[in-house]
Amino acid sequence: MPPLTRRNARDDARARARARTTVTAALVAAAALTAAGCSGADRPATGAAPADAASLKLTPTTPAARGPVDRVDWLLEDEPDSLDLDTQGSSAGRVVLTNVCERLYRLQPDMTVKPLLAEQAANPDDKTLVLTLRDGVTFHDGSPLTADDVLWSLKRHADPDMEQSDEFGNVASMTKTGAAEITIRFKTPDALFTKALAGDAGIVWNKEQVEKAGRDFGTPGHPDACSGPYELAGWKSGDSLTLRAYDGYWGERPLTEEVVFRWASDSALVNALKTGAADGAYAESPDTAAALRDVKGLSQYYGPSTATLDLIPTDRGGLTDPRLRRALSLSLDRAGIADSGYGGLVQPWATPVGSGSWGYEQQTFAAAQKELDALAPASPDAEDLAEAKKLVEEAGAPTDPVVIGTDSTQGRTVAANAVRAALQRIGVEARIKTVPTAQFEEFYSDPQARADIDVLVGDWYISKSDPMGFYDNGLSDSSNNWVGFEDAAYDRKVHQALSTLDDTARVALAVEVQRRFTEAAVWIPVAQVPTVLVLNDELTGAPASQAYLYYPWAADLGAKKG
Repeated sequence: MPPLTRRNARDDARARARARTTVTAALVAAAALTAAGCSGADRPATGAAPADAASLKLTPTTPAARGPVDRVDWLLEDEPDSLDLDTQGSSAGRVVLTNVCERLYRLQPDMTVKPLLAEQAANPDDKTLVLTLRDGVTFHDGSPLTADDVLWSLKRHADPDMEQSDEFGNVASMTKTGAAEITIRFKTPDALFTKALAGDAGIVWNKEQVEKAGRDFGTPGHPDACSGPYELAGWKSGDSLTLRAYDGYWGERPLTEEVVFRWASDSALVNALKTGAADGAYAESPDTAAALRDVKGLSQYYGPSTATLDLIPTDRGGLTDPRLRRALSLSLDRAGIADSGYGGLVQPWATPVGSGSWGYEQQTFAAAQKELDALAPASPDAEDLAEAKKLVEEAGAPTDPVVIGTDSTQGRTVAANAVRAALQRIGVEARIKTVPTAQFEEFYSDPQARADIDVLVGDWYISKSDPMGFYDNGLSDSSNNWVGFEDAAYDRKVHQALSTLDDTARVALAVEVQRRFTEAAVWIPVAQVPTVLVLNDELTGAPASQAYLYYPWAADLGAKKG
């Protein structure tokens, strides 16, 4: 299986391409079920049939653990590059470090956000955030966590050379305003900043330890600089990394005393889990998840994620007319793509951001999603195809074939063929351009690389549990608005939503923005991509949602039996 990549639409609408082992900071879905797909058979190696995408149940957590465990062996697909997420935001490093380092806010398994090291938060006005820090917290070297450490950490994150710097673009000032108080002032109200503080922009470092290690901070042989439920007990480069429960932790002690991480990919990872050599993993690919379905001794859990599969039109050729984009959306067999390309482990979806983004007002977002299902049917019927053909007739079929950009990985190949078939069904000629995976990645970041394609078979995720972290991609001046969508009302409502602190008021704006984006088919959503947790049957407690990238998942892990 070739290396896969994810996309992170950062909240300033700048997406940065990263290889699988160097995903952008505040990464949300790298260890979630990857949207890129893998080469291989349509059916899992076990012979099991594909999952039923329509009935795939997404749950944020696994059942609560009842007993302690001395040690758990966990698998990553890569060895971490570094445990300094300011300088190298790798997926593997994040899966480890979320158990070691704490943030000012915490992303919960249900994708809501709550204060953590900032025990209290207040907004004396719309452009000011006052954080009161939790008392009694110590770093793993025993020293107390102070407001000076917090302020230093925030300024380190905000440094232009650091991964999280773009989260601070709207910050006017950050100051220590009391022994346990930090005040942050903004240029304009910022509804998503506290969500950034639940990500890597909110990690609080031990200033003394970071400065002592210098450029070597985050590498083997150096201690961590954090306050979480686990401390770094050892890292043997090329072999393993060990965490141990921190005796001085201010919160509840973890049930699992020690977690040992090793790394393997593809068949080696599958075999380790099948044979019991490892106890669990967050699966990064459909092939991995499919090959481990129905294996005796293992359970799979599927959780909410922000990740989606999408068709991303460009400013060239056949799909610049929104009527043709809507026609393609109406005629696309999403259920077939989910089954043949992804083993039923993705779900046909009507919007370009997954349900893991619903970190507030979840029922409102769920209802709004259902209202849009008619624009993106799972399996088009005769009425859908008739409407699609009517739209093509109104717009006029393109004179040149629509060029579909993809690589040769199975999921994308299946999706590209489904797009071609859908277009042909409604009288539009199409052809597929297949490039190597490394070259495919350039489509996202280089306009010249995609200069001769009309639509990209892509994948995307956002770094925060708020759909507004995605919809700025549709702004008229966004670098990710490839098709040139322009709507002054849309732009106005996006900016208004990003400046609206009240969740109830913001959800109304977000739903309206979502409707405008979807009706214009700026992007054409295909499926949402759940997180997949594979776990030894004797263990439980870990979150199943993509929150595990920011939440101390190992601290909740334990034995099923007391």
